[in-house]
Amino acid sequence: MVVLGLETSCDETGVALYDTQRGLLSEALYSQVAVHAEYGGVVPELASRDHIRKTLPLIDRVLCDACLNKTDIDAVAYTSGPGLLGALIVGATVARSIAAGLGVPSLGVHHMEGHLMAPLLSDEPPGYPFVALLVSGGHTQLIRADAFGDYRLLGESVDDAAGEAFDKTAKLLDLPYPGGPHVAALAQTGDPDRFDFPRPMVKHPGLDFSFSGLKTHIGTCIKQLSDADSLDEQARADVARCFEEAVVDTLLIKCRRALKQEGVSTLVMAGGVSANRRLRERLAEALGKDGVQVIYPAPSLCTDNGAMIAYAGALRLARGERDLESPAVRARWPITELVPPVNGEAA
Repeated sequence: MVVLGLETSCDETGVALYDTQRGLLSEALYSQVAVHAEYGGVVPELASRDHIRKTLPLIDRVLCDACLNKTDIDAVAYTSGPGLLGALIVGATVARSIAAGLGVPSLGVHHMEGHLMAPLLSDEPPGYPFVALLVSGGHTQLIRADAFGDYRLLGESVDDAAGEAFDKTAKLLDLPYPGGPHVAALAQTGDPDRFDFPRPMVKHPGLDFSFSGLKTHIGTCIKQLSDADSLDEQARADVARCFEEAVVDTLLIKCRRALKQEGVSTLVMAGGVSANRRLRERLAEALGKDGVQVIYPAPSLCTDNGAMIAYAGALRLARGERDLESPAVRARWPITELVPPVNGEAA
């Protein structure tokens, strides 16, 4: 079964073709960074308009790259939530129109389930059960996965996600949008011991996160440096490095706690922040000493992409799931509300 996957939840248009027999056939991704950069963040209306312009050309590209025709498509999967409502509507409308025209089924896919499944597209996918750290601009969650579709939320951010904290810190440091990669780049020349930033909620029981207070702490530090006329380039790098270390330490502590609590020895990490080099290094080093296997998706699959939607959609479509007559997109959609597949096994 050849599945066309469309991802339009935010500011990236992702399209891919996945074959349940041959694997990932082709993929294409268009980033709207240039569109939103001058505003310092995503403008929902502009995001929706850009998805309208880019989705169909990207579909033509992946079909050409895979040497397939539209008639070779057996099903269409698309992101139906969570995300920006207008952007989701664009993807859903295109997907359902193509499916109706071809007489094939369509299916809305949960965006975070897509991220959760992205590491399984690797040559050596993890086995169940595993603990997953989903860490992106909009989400920071720890999830136990016992089988495809069988998930239990262990903890999540009660305010800002880790990716949001990176972006907001970037703004405080006058770095370009998107902020995460720029903060990480600046941090490479910083002194990790200059500032003692808090590791939020690590002394509290449980597995929830909170990064809003850390952001406020960074803002106070930067203001004090500015008032003292000492916010030079080295100070900015030191702030970036100490901030990054605080986030990485917090994620590491919570991941280690979750793995111990659940008695699981495999950690899967996905989402945009999972591409952070320092985070990968620390998790591999620290958890490796605990005998934990740490698995990440390929760098191209860390960000939002069509491949993860095509794959997650293929797994559910293979079990007979289909869109309802009038499916709704959902700006907010807790992953705990997903209905497990009938047999609960991965394809």
